[in-house]
Amino acid sequence: MAYFRHPVTMDERKAKATAWALTFADMVTLLLTFFVLLLVILNDAERHINAVIDKLLDETYKEMNNDLSSSNVSVERATKGIKITIRGNLFKSASSEVDSEYYPIIHQIGQIIKESEVINIYENSQYNELINLIDKRGSKLNIEVRCEGHTDDEKLPPNADYPSNWELSSARSLNLVRIMNKYALMPEKYFSAMGYGEFRPVVDISTISGFEERVKARAINRRVEIYLDAFLQKNPEHNIEINI
Repeated sequence: MAYFRHPVTMDERKAKATAWALTFADMVTLLLTFFVLLLVILNDAERHINAVIDKLLDETYKEMNNDLSSSNVSVERATKGIKITIRGNLFKSASSEVDSEYYPIIHQIGQIIKESEVINIYENSQYNELINLIDKRGSKLNIEVRCEGHTDDEKLPPNADYPSNWELSSARSLNLVRIMNKYALMPEKYFSAMGYGEFRPVVDISTISGFEERVKARAINRRVEIYLDAFLQKNPEHNIEINI
């Protein structure tokens, strides 16, 4: 008996030639699905980390708001942490020397920060899983206590110890950091000091005409802001190679 093979049609040849494309498309779809899923997992992990950090900051904020708030001290929940603003006669005129009347409040601020859970997160075993999760992401929890000094717009007298309000505001914030660090007995790595002079006012003096109103506005602008910030940042140790 003779067998006859049907000739392969053009459509069949095309189907065989493009069969690999279907497999390739399936593989690409699976890879895309995997990466989307991975991205969702990573985003969920970051949201979880940020939620825990925010919760710790919220607890410290509530304590500060209850214990520190007064006519000269205000506490706010900032984006990355907590902002404490001190006004009044914190410093002597044109001087960086802190008035001793404010020592107790500076001491109290330092103690609250020192005892806060966010500062002690690495010493508390209940947060070990969180720290490990942060490490696996190649990140680290950056915690800092930053002091920013601000003066009013009045120029310093010729015999002042500082040539401008920039130097004066920097020296004031640095002195405040030294006092706070002395009371808190925390590692110096957490602290930083900055001075902005008269260039970041809360109230724009140029819009005020009355003398009494200008005096009040300058008193508002003369301030020190203390920030307790906690936020994730990439760990540079993962990217730096040291060759000896």
